[in-house]
Amino acid sequence: MVASASHLLMTTSRAAFSAALFLCVMTAAALLGAASLEAKMREDKLWLLTGGMEHLIDVEIAETPQEKSLGLMYRTSLAENRGMLFPHNPPQEAAMWMRNTYISLDMVFVRADGVIHRIETRTEPMSEKIISSDGPVSAVLELAAGVADKLGLKAGDRVRHPLFATRSK
Repeated sequence: MVASASHLLMTTSRAAFSAALFLCVMTAAALLGAASLEAKMREDKLWLLTGGMEHLIDVEIAETPQEKSLGLMYRTSLAENRGMLFPHNPPQEAAMWMRNTYISLDMVFVRADGVIHRIETRTEPMSEKIISSDGPVSAVLELAAGVADKLGLKAGDRVRHPLFATRSK
């Protein structure tokens, strides 16, 4: 009887270990998958023009449906001089959410002419509340929470980037 109880304990321990190992491998694969998709996003620069000042922002461009779907999900930080640009062609009503987004963001909705239409500041992390552009836009720029206020960015200011080059003044 002792031998079979010992065998049962070893079998249970192996099963638990195997399950834990499987979970670790799957979690690592998911994180590496997100990281590899993130690494494939094209990087560029844009300028925010506000109050007579120009502020350079390094952006990742979420162009494909997969990149747009991932966005800034799973990130634990975002530097003040970095962001993500979500282009929309043709211009359209944009709807965003914060599912699986661990950090608060400022969302800057930009019209086709490069003029900022609206800003949603300090979004709620992990929320599925829909954040709308409230009008047609050709891009959404996501920045770390508080950056828009820190720069004095407001509706009516401009964004300079090749996406808006053919449409801007």
